[in-house]
Amino acid sequence: MESTTHSAPSPGDDLPRALGASAATARFRSEPGDFRVDEQIDVPEHATGAHWWLRITKTGMNTKDVVRLLAEMGSAKPRQVGYAGLKDRHAVTTQWLSLPLEHVDPESLAERLPAGLELLDWKRARHAIRRGGLRGNRFRIHLRHVDGDRDELSARLGRIKSGVPNYFGDQRFGHSGQNLARARRLFAGELTRVPRFERGLYLSAARSWLFNLVLAERVRRGDWNRLLPGEAVMLDGSRSRFRLDRDTLDDAQALAELQGRLDRFDIHPSGPLPGLGEPAAGDECLALENEVLAREPELLAGLEDWRLKAERRALRVVPGELEWDWEASGDAVNLVLSFSLPPGAFATTVLRELMVLLPPDQAPG
Repeated sequence: MESTTHSAPSPGDDLPRALGASAATARFRSEPGDFRVDEQIDVPEHATGAHWWLRITKTGMNTKDVVRLLAEMGSAKPRQVGYAGLKDRHAVTTQWLSLPLEHVDPESLAERLPAGLELLDWKRARHAIRRGGLRGNRFRIHLRHVDGDRDELSARLGRIKSGVPNYFGDQRFGHSGQNLARARRLFAGELTRVPRFERGLYLSAARSWLFNLVLAERVRRGDWNRLLPGEAVMLDGSRSRFRLDRDTLDDAQALAELQGRLDRFDIHPSGPLPGLGEPAAGDECLALENEVLAREPELLAGLEDWRLKAERRALRVVPGELEWDWEASGDAVNLVLSFSLPPGAFATTVLRELMVLLPPDQAPG
């Protein structure tokens, strides 16, 4: 049985919203095609490369399912199948996967793939696809039976263009928060001989939960998208960062330049992904983070025991090329959204600022 000492994280309902609660609702993921993801990745094509990169669309399967299938069909080991990121089962997703040349014939593979998989394209490259090696993801999301004021929702979408809190989505924590619950049990010594992949999920869930707690506090304070004294400022699209020191705060011109970069989304405030190492933040920002993280001493100690290196994540994510369209379907009104997000960002964190998402079988209103 799972430990009941801590409640599992809810589907994001308890995390504060930057735009406040919305009275609007819509049915979410009524069918797999309502949630489409297209991985954005640069293919280093090379005529004599030793690997095939395969662009595959899948329905009703997650990335690990496809990895196992490709390995089996190519008489390879799962670790020989390269991919940049994990994609959800309950969606139609397109992503690139790779295999060494000797383990796959793309033309033959295209004919043998089972229902739910389609090989769209293939390229030769010198190396396998590496984890995290993508530019981002493009989403197309169909929200059905929207119940809410269209003008208010359009106004919210306009504000969302300026960014939303970069929470980790519920997917990170597993069904009903099981990954976080198992992280607690792992740290308490109650779980042993956990496979490496599953252990990685548990450790990631613990760090993500701590980050969400800090971000939630910044949202409550209203400074999640502002720079605090001692802020570890992150450059957009990069892991590079610098600390906002007292000298900069006392320099009106330098501070104005930083504010301009913040307004242009060139830089962002950041939050902690705890682990080993000196804190990146200082002053007021560090004091706030320490106060929040002190609520979860077992998670902090467990991450250090497993020797995870401390990192940072932007507190704000800005949806790129956000577009929307209203459509009528009988008596129902549907909303179709499309936007891009950087690696590691969750589409559901954008949607939760817009409206309440209902299960497919729940009536709107």
